[in-house]
Amino acid sequence: MLEALAYPFFQRALLAGLLVSLLAGLLSPFVVQRRLSFLGDGLAHAAFAGVALGLFLRGEPLWFALPFTFVVALAITFVKERTELSEDTAIGVFFALSVALGAVFLAKAKGYVGDAMGYLFGSLLAVGPEDLWALGLLALLGLFLLPLWGSLAYATLDRELALADRLPVVIHDYLLSGFLAVSLVLAVKVVGVLLVAAFLVIPGATARLLSPTFARMTLLSLLLAALSTLLGLLLSFLLDWPSGASVVLAQAGFFALAFTKWLFPHGK
Repeated sequence: MLEALAYPFFQRALLAGLLVSLLAGLLSPFVVQRRLSFLGDGLAHAAFAGVALGLFLRGEPLWFALPFTFVVALAITFVKERTELSEDTAIGVFFALSVALGAVFLAKAKGYVGDAMGYLFGSLLAVGPEDLWALGLLALLGLFLLPLWGSLAYATLDRELALADRLPVVIHDYLLSGFLAVSLVLAVKVVGVLLVAAFLVIPGATARLLSPTFARMTLLSLLLAALSTLLGLLLSFLLDWPSGASVVLAQAGFFALAFTKWLFPHGK
């Protein structure tokens, strides 16, 4: 580990991964409890379309992916709130649209298709010094989520009662969708588009198996997200694996341990 820390690219990847994991770990319990896993997949494909658009226009892909994914997240929430369509139907529509647009943009980005591989699977080398500043500024957005945690948790556990208490549940739904979009785009460089949705699901799912309360679930999700990022990036460095796959495999390992403990709570 000390040898890996001597390399500047690994230092940048580790810092970026920890910044993203803290935001993703905070959001993951909401994704799990609200059953928004498919939303993560839909937004991941929206991020792919944004990255492809950036490559097509010869710009920084993440700066195109961020607003594109954010708009798609709000659009999905808008369709769900204003129509009788279920959320998974709304997600499916924008999922297909994003994949189609991404395919078109990528086909037109001649000479830049190879650059897309780092965004699809994640790469330690993809995180540059300028990315850290951007990630740090965007990750600060997570601080604005903390004062809303109680209201979001209330609506997550009992939406009807939260509405009866006149909490701005719909507004909070839009905010949560926006935060999910931002965290997904932030995680793309470390985890990759294809696996970024898992970054928002597995820590919360693991914590759910081990936690009796939502507050403890959130704290454990934060810890697991950070630990799996640290372990995954180390595996990526030592074994020359894609960083995204390594992080998700580390998360899956923690989930397997938690599932075993859940099946055999008394060590039987």
